Amino acid sequence: MIFDETKCTLGEGPLWHPSRGELYWFDILSKRLHTKDHHWQFTRYVSAAGWVDDNRLLIADSIGLHVFDLTTSTGDQIAEIEVDNPITRSNDGRADPWGGFWIGTMGMDGEAKAGAIYRYYRGEVRKLFAGISTSNAICFVPNATHAFFTDTKTRKIMRQKLAEKDGWPVGDPEVWLDFGDTPWGPDGAVVDLDGNFWNAQWGANRVACYAPDGTLTQTISFPAKQTSCPAFGGVGFKTLFCTSAGIGQSGPDDGKTFATSVDAVGQAEHQVIL
Repeated sequence: MIFDETKCTLGEGPLWHPSRGELYWFDILSKRLHTKDHHWQFTRYVSAAGWVDDNRLLIADSIGLHVFDLTTSTGDQIAEIEVDNPITRSNDGRADPWGGFWIGTMGMDGEAKAGAIYRYYRGEVRKLFAGISTSNAICFVPNATHAFFTDTKTRKIMRQKLAEKDGWPVGDPEVWLDFGDTPWGPDGAVVDLDGNFWNAQWGANRVACYAPDGTLTQTISFPAKQTSCPAFGGVGFKTLFCTSAGIGQSGPDDGKTFATSVDAVGQAEHQVIL
């Protein structure tokens, strides 16, 4: 079940690169991008990525988005996001079916409603949702009609209708799942090919799977309390990966990255179009 023994302070943003056949993930607070055999050290907090081509990732950091070349370890910034706000950093993000990239921000110390969720699309950055405390669970259904997201502190998963032509939000988001007053918080999420919603639940040692109608269908436990984000990958996209955070924990596996076979098939991550 342990995919990688590296203990991340705040593991996040796992991405299975479909053409490289390799998992990438971040340790946000250590400012690192990881693979199983290598890591890259950055000077700013990095948290999420989408794939551009065989050798380049679009990476979100505390001042915006940049294109990072995995072969030369060099990057070019292509968009500014909250560059003049020193108390925020990027958090959860994912490429959308139109080649855009959604990215959330949050306060460095979790300041209430300090963050927002943005979309980068064909060179334009637009703020979608403001007043977000902890942006998470950004993902998209297979038929591209809706997106999901959460502000973890609200314990609510939101569903947003998307325009068929270009993927911009249509109307206001609606509450899809309300977890109420749980001791854990909904963190990162991903949707499989059948439309099931897989949610890492911070503080619950698990990833929980919900059917398209919101019914809880299964839970998968991991040996780390602070499970942070799932991703599908491996042969046939039948492996579920999950990052975790070691911050504030003392267990032997807290902060490690996990992998397990599941009876589900994930979506390949969408390619970012610059």
